[in-house]
Amino acid sequence: MKFNIMIGLLLTGSTLTAFAQKNKKPDTRPNIILIMVDDMGYSDIGSYGSEIRTPNLDKLAQEGIRFREFYNNSICAPTRASLITGQYPHKAGIGYFDVNLGLPAYQGYLNKESLTFAEVLKNSGYSTLMSGKWHVGGDSTAWPNQRGFDHFYGFIKGASNYFDIGEYGQAPPVELVKDNKKINLKSGLYLTNEITNNALEFLDEQNKTEKPFFLYVAYNAPHWPLQALPEDIAKYKGRYSIGWDSLRIERIKKQKALGISDPNQAIAKRDPEVPLWDNLTYSEKQLWEKKMEVYAAMVDRVDQNIGRLREKLKELKKDENTLIVFISDNGAQGGYSASNRRKPPRNTGPIGTAGSYDYQEQSWAYVSNTPHTNYKNNMHEGGISAPFIAWYPKQIKGGSIVKGTGHLIDLAPTFYELANTPYPVKLNGITTNSLPGKSLVPVLTGRSETVDRGEPIFWERAGNRAVRKGKWKIVSTYPAYKWELYDLEKDRGENNDLSAVNTEIVNELSADYFKWAVKTGVVDYEKIKPANPNGAPAQAPARAAARRANLE
Repeated sequence: MKFNIMIGLLLTGSTLTAFAQKNKKPDTRPNIILIMVDDMGYSDIGSYGSEIRTPNLDKLAQEGIRFREFYNNSICAPTRASLITGQYPHKAGIGYFDVNLGLPAYQGYLNKESLTFAEVLKNSGYSTLMSGKWHVGGDSTAWPNQRGFDHFYGFIKGASNYFDIGEYGQAPPVELVKDNKKINLKSGLYLTNEITNNALEFLDEQNKTEKPFFLYVAYNAPHWPLQALPEDIAKYKGRYSIGWDSLRIERIKKQKALGISDPNQAIAKRDPEVPLWDNLTYSEKQLWEKKMEVYAAMVDRVDQNIGRLREKLKELKKDENTLIVFISDNGAQGGYSASNRRKPPRNTGPIGTAGSYDYQEQSWAYVSNTPHTNYKNNMHEGGISAPFIAWYPKQIKGGSIVKGTGHLIDLAPTFYELANTPYPVKLNGITTNSLPGKSLVPVLTGRSETVDRGEPIFWERAGNRAVRKGKWKIVSTYPAYKWELYDLEKDRGENNDLSAVNTEIVNELSADYFKWAVKTGVVDYEKIKPANPNGAPAQAPARAAARRANLE
């Protein structure tokens, strides 16, 4: 009798379990794909004014939304710290770079109090996937799989070659990691393609589950070294013979026609450090043309791979319920002459091959950052302005261009709102840092054209500082600590410094900055800066690597 009752209970339990599984409501929350490129300027894709062929990104822009004003943190690691955690970089532990300068805000890897979006979304039932560049902590305890990602393929540090062996000699192995296992890029492969190949593999595997997914694809292109596939370089043969002066005018005209640039706004004046194209010799022009041909090819190849991602979504029948966001980690890189660039022994092959170690340099970066002034690692608009495209058929009206004024810190709360995921006050016994950003959902869905943030946006890195509040922006460049003031509604080119005639505004924004600095853990750069060219900090033990922080 007892045996029969027990069998009955077991059968009843299994029946109930099967019933519950059969009647379980599917998780209809959106999938999210975040795509970041590296060192690409504001105007380097077609929908932001470029001649570079980016049909897949342009289609996302036509069917989605673009921001005129979206900000990053001017350089790789601090940008990624904000992106991945939703925190200002100092609060996340990467106030300078992935270099330990001996203070919590400058420890060089993500702290536990700053949750990654992988940790938050995984805790909420998402599959969390990443392929590409990490650059927010080199120690294995801080790698992606240890910070919430179910799967990771890519490289941990700040830069990588794209080929490991080339026709013109042998490059060192491209060191990669896949789910905590160290591997090398196989001969004959191109890293941009492999980043996508692994992302597609992860999506196929994830499709066996009933979970929504979060996929972060962090391409290293078009970051130096300039290395591209010959068939992509060939597309741009002769395109850049017009030189940077004429090309910049081309891009400005296209930006105005597209509506990305306001015709009533002042654009940046010509960079006096860039030589006139017509003053170059024939040989100099040939060299410069080749650099931009390869750079364009690298961006082109990224766009081709974004097309592959979209095709996979269609194949999996997940394209209608997926948000795609595209951004760049900082402006194009200027400010360093070729003679100051590290040149390893392998720098013997032609530009674009595995044997080359060239980069775009300031003269072309000046075009890439059109219509803004200055470059990567600077807090003027050219250093911190990124293209921003968001595509989500269910909620975003196609073809919209908005002012926006978003920042990296706004993406985490945006994703969490769309994923119906509360940000935890505590996780695994650790009290978390609260999120300073604002959700972009009202802007993305057309309910607003600006972000209702209620407080300014702040920047500091290596002594370079800025505050954006409404139309006003103050900015200073190390070692000078004098604030400049610009009215960005009229002068996004930052030509007319109004600090002398608006001292009350400067004082107000400066006071805001120093309150934020105290709250966020920012330290006077003079107290922590590297004491010698090899990177040893002035007052704290650290790896001898800080010098490269200005190069990567």
